[in-house]
Amino acid sequence: MKQDNIVISLKDVHKSFGTQKVLRGINLDLPKDKVNVIIGKSGGGKSVLLKHIIGLLKPDRGQVLVNGQDIVPLKEQELARVRRKFGMLFQEAALFDSLTVFENVAFPLQEHTKKSFKEIKEIVEEKLAQVGLAGMGYKMPSELSGGMRKRVGLARALALDPEIVLFDEPTSGLDPVMSAAINELIVRTKEDFGATCVVISHDIPATMATADFIFMLYEGKIIAQGTPEEIKQNPDPVVQQFIYGRANGPIKVI
Repeated sequence: MKQDNIVISLKDVHKSFGTQKVLRGINLDLPKDKVNVIIGKSGGGKSVLLKHIIGLLKPDRGQVLVNGQDIVPLKEQELARVRRKFGMLFQEAALFDSLTVFENVAFPLQEHTKKSFKEIKEIVEEKLAQVGLAGMGYKMPSELSGGMRKRVGLARALALDPEIVLFDEPTSGLDPVMSAAINELIVRTKEDFGATCVVISHDIPATMATADFIFMLYEGKIIAQGTPEEIKQNPDPVVQQFIYGRANGPIKVI
């Protein structure tokens, strides 16, 4: 892959918590303007990897480059500037329960810009319409279904027009119909908003439906990468067991 096409690059990233080694020398190049899905079993370090990408965790050693800049040595103020490039859709949408849908989506605009209320209102209404929630700004998060909350979370993630959108298990806890709707939104985030998408997931049907490139994390390392077709044909027994959901194989069921 050409280096000028890489938006995020991890080089020999290691991370331990006490005696537990979670990342054991991650090397990863994520191309821009693509849906990049990182798969792996629950508790296998995917969320830890995502937190390194956005600078919420620092590695014990290694580099994390965003648009060619190593973010590991940056101070908090410099990191905050880098994070402006990112939007994040958390697993449970992470909405503020005491704020309306409108106020939730407006929050990053009020925090990080000097836009007038009129400008903010226009942006919020536009983003809500883009995720299929036009006219829903008055509702409270408690009045919404799980899928609707995730869409509000996505509208908020897109409010500042980020270059990169991170999705943490976006289809977790959703029924198949709502999962399909979220998958469509991920692809649209790339196509309509020109954003690079980084998704962590163990939902294989959703991964195959959305990914341009798939990266498999196992025992702290990236053991396979490629297009969905290349991953399906990868002969590694770990990859085969995981993507076809087989009980028997090298991945032990505990």
